[in-house]
Amino acid sequence: MNADRIDPQAKAALERQQRIPMPHSRYGLKLLRLLSGPLMRLRNRNGPPVGRTIDRTIPGPAGDLDARLYLPDASGPFPTVVFFHGGGYVLGSIETHDWLCRHLTRESGCAVLSVDYRLAPEYPFPAAVEDAYAAVEWVAAHPEAVAGDGQIAVAGDSAGGALAAVAALMAAERDGPEIEYQALCYPSVGIDADQPSVREHAGIVLGEDDMEWFRECYYESEIHERNPYADPTNAGDVSGVAPATVVTAGFDPLRDGGKAYAEQLVRDGVPTRYENYADMIHGFMTLRDVDRARDAIADVAGDLADALERD
Repeated sequence: MNADRIDPQAKAALERQQRIPMPHSRYGLKLLRLLSGPLMRLRNRNGPPVGRTIDRTIPGPAGDLDARLYLPDASGPFPTVVFFHGGGYVLGSIETHDWLCRHLTRESGCAVLSVDYRLAPEYPFPAAVEDAYAAVEWVAAHPEAVAGDGQIAVAGDSAGGALAAVAALMAAERDGPEIEYQALCYPSVGIDADQPSVREHAGIVLGEDDMEWFRECYYESEIHERNPYADPTNAGDVSGVAPATVVTAGFDPLRDGGKAYAEQLVRDGVPTRYENYADMIHGFMTLRDVDRARDAIADVAGDLADALERD
């Protein structure tokens, strides 16, 4: 489960990240959002090439949602991967995950629709969940709008991984769109302060105070925290959900929660591949200078391609 030390490339990236502290106030959060937008757009100017990208909006339950469609350099139609970004439900955007989505498109041969959703604390639970599921429903109803062949998968990292898992659960329970596969990258699920991963690795990317602040922003009550559509580990039965890949990182406080959900899926008979990248940190699949990030993206993309019958 653990490596002796963090991968040197990931450690260097972590040291760069630590220069910008996580804000724990609404003012600090707004400032970081304002700064990250133009910085990420500048950084994304020379991203990995794909066939085409299309920025658009799609209808959500409380207004239009921004989305970016990444199309492979091939002739369609394509299976569609609906992707949700991480950021603790309070940060993140299409731009912060552009590099990851481009690589996912190139490696999988699938179209990837990256969807922005309403963020807390302005929009607490269940706003993000409602937006995520609405995006999946819209893709299912409008395959022609995304060059789709009708096959749908969901994917996401961290908070976005939780949203992908919840969307798969909702689709199964509500007789909703057929989801062929779910790819959950270090998902923010099943977190418990007593878990070894939290005790041993809080402070590496995510501190206990960070996780508590995210929780306070996202949930308005303990009842919400216990809702299966907030955290699928609360569900009594997940047997009907799509087959899954669950990826965790060895030095991630969220590692044990993600592993527990993979085990829950297996117990309920869901075909699941679980892989822990022992020397990695939370968020590593967005780190451009980390070779293992590309390896992990290629592995996840391969699972998606196999499930969606792409070469």
